[in-house]
Amino acid sequence: MNLLSLFLLAVGLSMDAFAVSICKGLAMRKITVKKAAIVGLWFGGFQALMPFVGYLLGRQFEGYITAIDHWIAFVLLGLIGVNMIREALSAEEESADDSLDIKTMFLLAVATSIDALAVGITFAFLKVDILSAVSFIGCTTFLLSAIGVKIGNVFGTKYKSKAEIAGGIILILIGTRILLEHLGILY
Repeated sequence: MNLLSLFLLAVGLSMDAFAVSICKGLAMRKITVKKAAIVGLWFGGFQALMPFVGYLLGRQFEGYITAIDHWIAFVLLGLIGVNMIREALSAEEESADDSLDIKTMFLLAVATSIDALAVGITFAFLKVDILSAVSFIGCTTFLLSAIGVKIGNVFGTKYKSKAEIAGGIILILIGTRILLEHLGILY
């Protein structure tokens, strides 16, 4: 996986955390660097941890799945992307809460990084340098989440659904690219 693909994947995965960070910023009367860093650390940490766990799980089954790994990557990334787009277009609104307590942030971090677990499984089949990949994903998510807090505080929820749609499209395109490269259609 080249650097551009990894960057696009990291951005796509971080869009859920970015959207929740916007909601956090929206709910905060006054934001500080410390508050933005706390949100970024929770989301970035879990976005790094979950693909690593997925990678470890995927390595356990690698011998059984190697022949169809490109299809698995395509389906998983496609489903995650479609789900992100569906959630963005949903009429359901998330409530804004400025709490940064451990229980709240843990639940939000897990909820926004479940898709990264599935991506980690695909990393096992793609022979990705996992430590570099998860570090890059975690740092990207940290930055976007911290920025999301500020954007939410300034602009509100205006861009939340657009960010989720963009993230979903990016994941679908990466999954399609993996499949096309394996089939020899794209080089």
